[in-house]
Amino acid sequence: MNKLEQLKQRSQVVADTGDIEAIRRYRPQDATTNPSLLFKAAQLPQYRELIAESLAWAEHHSSHREPADIAKLAAMKLAVAIGAEILQLVPGVVSTEVDARLSFDTRATIDYARRLIALYEAAGVARERVLIKIASTWEGIAAASVLEREGIHCNLTLLFSFSQAIACAEAGVTLISPFVGRILDWHKANSGRDDFTAADDPGVLSVRNIYHYYKSRGYDTIVMGASFRNTGEIEALAGCDRLTISPQLLQELEEDGTALAQGLPAHVDTEPRPARTLGEADFRYQLNSDAMATEKLAEGIRNFVQDQERLEILLQGQMMGHRETDAATNS
Repeated sequence: MNKLEQLKQRSQVVADTGDIEAIRRYRPQDATTNPSLLFKAAQLPQYRELIAESLAWAEHHSSHREPADIAKLAAMKLAVAIGAEILQLVPGVVSTEVDARLSFDTRATIDYARRLIALYEAAGVARERVLIKIASTWEGIAAASVLEREGIHCNLTLLFSFSQAIACAEAGVTLISPFVGRILDWHKANSGRDDFTAADDPGVLSVRNIYHYYKSRGYDTIVMGASFRNTGEIEALAGCDRLTISPQLLQELEEDGTALAQGLPAHVDTEPRPARTLGEADFRYQLNSDAMATEKLAEGIRNFVQDQERLEILLQGQMMGHRETDAATNS
């Protein structure tokens, strides 16, 4: 077996892409998207029909006639439309992200997540097949706690610290996505080192620590390693509940016929679970004390917002082009 096949025997493999063709090729269990991936996908020719349908739907349903407002609604519809297409190819779930501009607004995050689920259900997709992606801010975790009690399952993303992981577990979140590669990026930029191996990769060690804490204390929250920079990181975390992997790294694993590294231990000794330990003040203080997590969380939100806005500008341009074509045809 190649390494991808070996990995699938130890972890659920998730495709970190919105590209339907890549998902069809690598046959992952699940798939996850984000604004950056949706922006890239929206530029592919195979999505033109979905974009046109999303814009038409948004123009019909928007309570505002401003192009920017219609484009914002169309972006939400497009995310669901692409998610529904992906679910025709994967047996598991798809992750769809809440607008990152709402990362510090609990109520708005809850409302947005409910609208996403309503759109999925209107398309015939059961909520059990969707994970709502939310940034791992205090407000985002609080929103996820409410949503989970409603049967809306959440994927807490942009997770860089142990404090974020503890808060997510104590909130009863379905799944977390610790960002391995972005942790490594920060340490390379700030330590003067460029020779990290899988054995001392700080992103790998962070996920190992979280995984051990969860499994030893019986938390049900799923750990899904994300944002990998190389296959060595992936192999070091083989055995993690889930691993979401880009098409490029999936291809590298598929083309490698050697034995997969040992990865995470198959068994973790149990320890007593502590009482709830992390309130808002402690969470904010601990996160603030972690320069890497603070900087990467802020940067991640900014980047997702930037790509969300780029997607909306692209959709707005498409809409204005359609209007000009219609006007010329009717003149």
